[in-house]
Amino acid sequence: MKIAIIGAGPAGLAAAYDLTRAREAHRVTIFEGAPEVGGLASGFKAPHWDWTLEKFYHHWFASDKAILGLIKELGWSDQVLFPRPYTVVYYNGEFQPLDSPRMLLRFFFRNLSLPDMIRFGLVMVYLRLTPWWQPLERVTADEWMRQWCGERVYNALWKPLIVGKFGEENLKVVNMSWMWARLHARTTRLGTFAGGFQAFMDRLASVVRQQGAEIRLNCAVTGIKVNPNSKSQTPKSKVARTSGAQTAASGLLVETGASTEIFDVVISTSSPALMARLAPDLPAEYSEKLCALKSMGAVVMVLSLTRPLTKFYWHNLPKEAGFPFLAMVEHTNYMKPEHYGGDHLIYCGDYLDPGHEYFKLSKEELLERFLPALKRFNPDFDRNWVKDTWLWKTSYAQPIPPLNHSRNIPPIRTPVPGLYFASMSQVYPWDRGTNFAVEIGRKAARMVMEDEGRRMKDEG
Repeated sequence: MKIAIIGAGPAGLAAAYDLTRAREAHRVTIFEGAPEVGGLASGFKAPHWDWTLEKFYHHWFASDKAILGLIKELGWSDQVLFPRPYTVVYYNGEFQPLDSPRMLLRFFFRNLSLPDMIRFGLVMVYLRLTPWWQPLERVTADEWMRQWCGERVYNALWKPLIVGKFGEENLKVVNMSWMWARLHARTTRLGTFAGGFQAFMDRLASVVRQQGAEIRLNCAVTGIKVNPNSKSQTPKSKVARTSGAQTAASGLLVETGASTEIFDVVISTSSPALMARLAPDLPAEYSEKLCALKSMGAVVMVLSLTRPLTKFYWHNLPKEAGFPFLAMVEHTNYMKPEHYGGDHLIYCGDYLDPGHEYFKLSKEELLERFLPALKRFNPDFDRNWVKDTWLWKTSYAQPIPPLNHSRNIPPIRTPVPGLYFASMSQVYPWDRGTNFAVEIGRKAARMVMEDEGRRMKDEG
């Protein structure tokens, strides 16, 4: 089959990897609008650095079976690093460590109470052990955590997390299964790839190319349409059955600014909103499902400093504390500065509604907002410490899961024969990330091959 994949992020590359190594190797073309592969996990590199740095901070957990399994298949497990960085939370006017049992005990004895700690411990054990997330999506995280953890623990730990990720406007929107997924399988050790995530993406892209795929960079897709000369077309007024075999030979047109090509199958890994715009032949019901999926955007500034700002890696910052960003992440307290020419690198990042003013501000304007706050991390900080800055923005960073969100997820098989959709908005109840992007990309590839097998059997 001739297959187009829209997007060269983890999902698209993982799908291409499986499709090009299948027994009946398929002709795969990946279309990517950016100048590099990687999607939201892509990185950048200053001339004097040996390693790349992610534009939007990323890491893996030891429980990330999909991506670590793929890396093992590729024989690159020796390139995966799992150091033990340290996290602090800003509470009662100071930064307090919170990522080990000893530090957790210290936090509770200093700020809360023994009954608070016992309730917290029981809730954590329950959420780590229960596999049943479905009942939890019927209640908001705000209501559930407030009830079972108590007001004091909720206001100290969980409310700042929800508001930080989704904004005050979504505090009573986000369902509890999202919180379950965050706590159920995450680990304190955080993983990365030697050379940065971009190094991993580049190596995976190289393998995919060696297996026969073509990757077209700087080549944004502008439309996915049913070929008018194809054997079958899907009426826009009727949703076709999506659980059975697709008709891969129907023909889909993939349009770019330079050309229009016919493919048997198209896998799109774009955002839901972009998918709705690209594919006008989708039935109204499916398009409405796509457009109903909401997400938070992200604004991240990276600063290169001449010296360390703190001794910790991750700084959680409650909105109510008055910081102009949600998190300050000192990357070179996780990976050595030697990989970056001796630079000390920090992220100042936030999840924001795509209409937030930060999306309109320039790098220089945001820097003036952010710099005064850095003295709260280190009173000795001086703007002369800043060597360079980079600013990254995306309107699609964190899907928002409301009550009963499983009903809202569009199937990977769309009603248009041969057209598949695999995005981070569909990995629910799990949170977005490269691990679940790889998982859904490989799942989409498996569906394509299964559907082609059924079609061949039906015709044979």
